[in-house]
Amino acid sequence: MGIFLASFGFALLMWWLSTGFILFLNHLHQATHRLSLFVASLLVIAALLGIEAGSAETTKIAAMMGFAQALVVWAWLEMSYFMGIVTGPHKAPCPPEARGWSRFVLALKTSLFHELAVIAFGIIIIGLSWGAPNQVAAGTFLTLWLMRWSAKLNLFFGVPNVNLEWFPQPLRFLATYMPQRPMNLFFPFAVTLATGLAAWLIEAAVTADDEFLRTGYALIGSLLALAVLEHWFLVLPMRDSVLWDWALRLAGQSRERTRSEPTVAGPTRPARRSRPRPRTEPRELSVVTTPGTFRK
Repeated sequence: MGIFLASFGFALLMWWLSTGFILFLNHLHQATHRLSLFVASLLVIAALLGIEAGSAETTKIAAMMGFAQALVVWAWLEMSYFMGIVTGPHKAPCPPEARGWSRFVLALKTSLFHELAVIAFGIIIIGLSWGAPNQVAAGTFLTLWLMRWSAKLNLFFGVPNVNLEWFPQPLRFLATYMPQRPMNLFFPFAVTLATGLAAWLIEAAVTADDEFLRTGYALIGSLLALAVLEHWFLVLPMRDSVLWDWALRLAGQSRERTRSEPTVAGPTRPARRSRPRPRTEPRELSVVTTPGTFRK
């Protein structure tokens, strides 16, 4: 039980810190992005070399290293996407007339290059550890990959909560592909399946006799459980963004500031001229698009 709790604590800490660090770097001035991504690229090279070297080791430390190395690769993918460097060929809001398959194709084009990069790195990681006893890095990456796809599909079908403050200004147009709805039919299916798999992994971790297997199952099971928790934050009347407010503050951002910015640039109704009121100062009129104005 001690190894399981230590593994869960390690997965929780890495999940929280890595997410916050990525948010911090993404919300720094755009001039810093390429340097940040260059340093992250060097870390990715080191991580991939470490995955190949550690794939033959079956110790608790090797399992934790494989887990951390997969997170480094995933962090690069997240950074390159949210910095607007590796996204897709389509960089425009969703047209109001787009429906069904055409809307899906447009949404896919907004992140096509990113999705191809995810597939490429997944193939590389699986290839580096193919046939080796240590599959923690591959299992970690696949968990992140599948749960990210699940989250993106749920956002596409519609959920109540979207963390707009996590999107840098150049990517705010993505909100037009994320309708705000109480629930979608895909959500209960995805959450039930992921919860069952997480329970199976945690049970395997608790009952495993081998220290390496116990650690590996616990790390991947904990990560999957955290991903399920993130899914629930999409529909519950609470926001998980408060967990990473510190990252936005360090980057000079705030939730209040980012929520007050327009999500999509577009035509607005001209403001009506009001008659000047006696003995009062004229007031400035502003038009603000809030998260509740997503196209349904």
